[in-house]
Amino acid sequence: MSIIKNLPFEWLVGIRYTRAGKRSGRNSFISFISLISMAGIALGVAALIVVLSVMNGFQKDVRDRMLSVLAHIEVFDASGSMQNWEEVAKEAFKNKEVIGAAPYVDAQAMLVREGVLRGVAIRGVLPSEEPKVSDVASKVKQGSFNDLKPGEFNIVLGIELAHALSVGIGDKVTLMAAQGQVTPAGVIPRLRQFTVAGIFEAGHFEYDSTLAFIQLEDAEKMFRQDSPSGVRLKITDMLQAPQVVQQLATTLPPNLYLRDWTQQNSNWFAAVKTEKRMMFIILTLIIAVAAFNLVSTLVMTVTDKQADIAILRTLGASPGSIMKIFMIQGALVGLIGTAIGIGLGVLVALNIDVIVPFIERMLHVQFLPKSVYVITELPSDLRWPDVWTIGGVAVVLAFLATLYPSWWAARVKPAEALRYE
Repeated sequence: MSIIKNLPFEWLVGIRYTRAGKRSGRNSFISFISLISMAGIALGVAALIVVLSVMNGFQKDVRDRMLSVLAHIEVFDASGSMQNWEEVAKEAFKNKEVIGAAPYVDAQAMLVREGVLRGVAIRGVLPSEEPKVSDVASKVKQGSFNDLKPGEFNIVLGIELAHALSVGIGDKVTLMAAQGQVTPAGVIPRLRQFTVAGIFEAGHFEYDSTLAFIQLEDAEKMFRQDSPSGVRLKITDMLQAPQVVQQLATTLPPNLYLRDWTQQNSNWFAAVKTEKRMMFIILTLIIAVAAFNLVSTLVMTVTDKQADIAILRTLGASPGSIMKIFMIQGALVGLIGTAIGIGLGVLVALNIDVIVPFIERMLHVQFLPKSVYVITELPSDLRWPDVWTIGGVAVVLAFLATLYPSWWAARVKPAEALRYE
């Protein structure tokens, strides 16, 4: 209390005006409107924090599912064949960010099973090396990734692809290569029968429905390559992949091409970025509406307090001091509302995995049905820079809302205000 008593009189009066008077019904109404403005700011801030946290969670969850089958960086030759992939990998390891490397063969083909055809992306890998750059081996739900042995022509399919072909472990599928053999009768596609040795589930429909793995040597034979297509790399921080690509481009041979994981899914990440930006703008407008409700609150306060303003002016208060009183009143409402909103938003964002199932059980509904969505739980990734940005925007909007009413209060003339008192 001693700290409050030592504050300048503008602060003391401004703080007092934020509370309802005990005798004035009009003061109580003004305070009620102020409370509504405070609640609006709090709800807007909390909603924006929760929505951005959920969107960040979705982005992180989908990204992690993508990178369970993708490498952080791919290095490949324009000719489609990299003879010296071991030397390229050795050179890449000179960059301290690179922690894993594995060769691969990339190709497009068709899988055929009892009249059902599916276009697939074939990836030839070494089962012993692939875990160094991706988590696909741990995503195998049936069979074993290590059953991809040279010369046995085994294949590991995505779970959606296996369902589409109606195959299980041990079933046979026919792989049809895009490159055919030229014969007097025309071009005949190359065919080879493969045995299903595993079924993986990455949790991302695109890869679960179109991706298949075979052994590296089998892929080279099938697609008539004498060496891998390139090398896939893993780095310590996947978010630094674009920067690492730029560094590697200066040290690796100039005939090689480099591609990071963000380039392979650039459209998806651009769409998510746009959605986050639009959601931020839309929900910020909600905060703006609540913040500018302070304008009406302060205008009513100034109208009600004209006699007080006139007395303060006659006692020597300057127009700047009067303006500061009402700016303090509005800023306090904005600060308190923002603080409550941040606390509520952070609390919900950190416990959304408990709150949403509770609401689903209580209302007997399911927001993300398994039959429709791959992700059946709302993920949340609270990022403190977002929280501070949202809080800062809310405080700035509340402060801007105080300028006109405060300026109007500073222009009140004492003689006119006291004429009818």
